[in-house]
Amino acid sequence: QVQLVESGGGLVQAGGSLRLSCAASGSIFRLNAINAMGWYRQAPGKQRELVARITRDGSTKFADSVKGRFTISRENAKNTVYLEMNSLKPEDTAVYYCNVYTTDRYDYWGQGTQVTVSS
Repeated sequence: QVQLVESGGGLVQAGGSLRLSCAASGSIFRLNAINAMGWYRQAPGKQRELVARITRDGSTKFADSVKGRFTISRENAKNTVYLEMNSLKPEDTAVYYCNVYTTDRYDYWGQGTQVTVSS
Protein backbone atom coordinates (compact mmCIF):
# COMPACT_ATOMS: atom_id res chain seq x y z
CA GLN A 1 0.00 0.00 0.00
CA VAL A 2 0.95 3.60 -0.61
CA GLN A 3 -0.56 6.45 1.37
CA LEU A 4 -0.75 9.93 -0.13
CA VAL A 5 -1.07 13.15 1.87
CA GLU A 6 -1.90 16.30 -0.05
CA SER A 7 -1.56 19.90 1.05
CA GLY A 8 -1.67 23.39 -0.37
CA GLY A 9 -5.20 23.87 -1.65
CA GLY A 10 -7.28 26.90 -0.84
CA LEU A 11 -9.02 30.01 -2.11
CA VAL A 12 -7.24 32.40 -4.44
CA GLN A 13 -8.22 35.24 -6.73
CA ALA A 14 -7.99 34.89 -10.48
CA GLY A 15 -4.45 35.50 -11.63
CA GLY A 16 -3.01 34.22 -8.37
CA SER A 17 -0.87 31.22 -7.58
CA LEU A 18 -0.99 28.12 -5.43
CA ARG A 19 1.39 25.26 -4.80
CA LEU A 20 0.13 21.77 -4.11
CA SER A 21 2.26 19.11 -2.46
CA CYS A 22 1.73 15.38 -2.17
CA ALA A 23 3.89 13.11 -0.07
CA ALA A 24 3.80 9.34 -0.51
CA SER A 25 4.51 6.93 2.30
CA GLY A 26 4.51 3.17 2.71
CA SER A 27 6.89 0.27 2.58
CA ILE A 28 10.21 0.74 0.81
CA PHE A 29 9.17 -1.98 -1.61
CA ARG A 30 6.02 -0.10 -2.65
CA LEU A 31 7.68 3.31 -2.75
CA ASN A 32 10.42 1.98 -5.00
CA ALA A 33 7.71 0.71 -7.34
CA ILE A 34 6.34 4.21 -7.95
CA ASN A 35 6.83 5.37 -11.51
CA ALA A 36 4.51 8.22 -12.37
CA MET A 37 3.26 10.81 -9.88
CA GLY A 38 0.70 13.36 -10.82
CA TRP A 39 -2.40 15.39 -10.26
CA TYR A 40 -5.94 15.01 -11.48
CA ARG A 41 -8.87 17.29 -10.86
CA GLN A 42 -12.62 17.02 -10.79
CA ALA A 43 -14.98 19.95 -11.02
CA PRO A 44 -18.65 19.65 -10.01
CA GLY A 45 -20.61 17.78 -12.65
CA LYS A 46 -17.51 16.90 -14.64
CA GLN A 47 -15.32 13.85 -15.03
CA ARG A 48 -11.97 13.58 -13.34
CA GLU A 49 -9.23 14.71 -15.69
CA LEU A 50 -5.46 14.59 -15.80
CA VAL A 51 -3.81 17.91 -14.94
CA ALA A 52 -0.14 16.97 -14.97
CA ARG A 53 2.04 13.92 -14.53
CA ILE A 54 5.76 13.29 -14.11
CA THR A 55 7.62 10.02 -14.34
CA ARG A 56 10.56 8.93 -12.23
CA ASP A 57 12.96 9.95 -15.01
CA GLY A 58 11.39 13.40 -15.25
CA SER A 59 9.18 13.09 -18.31
CA THR A 60 6.10 15.28 -18.00
CA LYS A 61 2.62 15.52 -19.47
CA PHE A 62 0.17 18.38 -19.07
CA ALA A 63 -3.44 18.99 -19.94
CA ASP A 64 -3.68 21.51 -22.77
CA SER A 65 -5.68 23.83 -20.54
CA VAL A 66 -2.81 24.27 -18.07
CA LYS A 67 0.22 24.29 -20.36
CA GLY A 68 2.36 27.34 -19.76
CA ARG A 69 0.67 28.06 -16.42
CA PHE A 70 1.31 24.97 -14.30
CA THR A 71 4.59 23.27 -13.47
CA ILE A 72 5.06 19.82 -11.99
CA SER A 73 8.15 18.59 -10.17
CA ARG A 74 9.11 15.80 -7.81
CA GLU A 75 11.70 14.88 -5.25
CA ASN A 76 12.28 11.16 -5.57
CA ALA A 77 14.25 10.97 -2.33
CA LYS A 78 11.21 12.38 -0.48
CA ASN A 79 8.60 10.62 -2.61
CA THR A 80 6.94 13.97 -3.03
CA VAL A 81 5.36 15.65 -6.04
CA TYR A 82 4.56 19.34 -6.39
CA LEU A 83 2.20 21.25 -8.62
CA GLU A 84 2.94 24.94 -9.04
CA MET A 85 -0.14 26.68 -10.38
CA ASN A 86 0.18 30.21 -11.76
CA SER A 87 -2.21 32.56 -13.54
CA LEU A 88 -5.11 30.68 -12.04
CA LYS A 89 -8.51 31.00 -13.66
CA PRO A 90 -12.00 30.40 -12.26
CA GLU A 91 -12.23 27.34 -14.49
CA ASP A 92 -9.34 25.79 -12.55
CA THR A 93 -11.68 25.46 -9.59
CA ALA A 94 -11.93 21.79 -8.67
CA VAL A 95 -10.91 19.14 -6.19
CA TYR A 96 -7.35 18.18 -7.00
CA TYR A 97 -6.27 14.58 -6.41
CA CYS A 98 -2.77 13.28 -6.12
CA ASN A 99 -2.10 10.04 -7.97
CA VAL A 100 0.78 7.62 -8.16
CA TYR A 101 1.15 4.76 -10.61
CA THR A 102 3.48 1.91 -9.91
CA THR A 103 5.58 -0.29 -12.17
CA ASP A 104 3.27 -3.22 -11.36
CA ARG A 105 0.28 -1.17 -12.54
CA TYR A 106 -1.33 -0.12 -9.28
CA ASP A 107 -3.02 3.27 -8.91
CA TYR A 108 -3.14 5.06 -5.58
CA TRP A 109 -5.14 8.20 -4.88
CA GLY A 110 -5.08 10.94 -2.30
CA GLN A 111 -8.22 12.19 -0.62
CA GLY A 112 -8.24 15.40 -2.62
CA THR A 113 -7.72 19.06 -1.85
CA GLN A 114 -10.07 21.85 -2.86
CA VAL A 115 -8.81 24.65 -5.08
CA THR A 116 -11.19 27.57 -5.55
CA VAL A 117 -10.38 30.48 -7.86
CA SER A 118 -12.60 33.51 -7.51
CA SER A 119 -13.20 35.93 -10.34
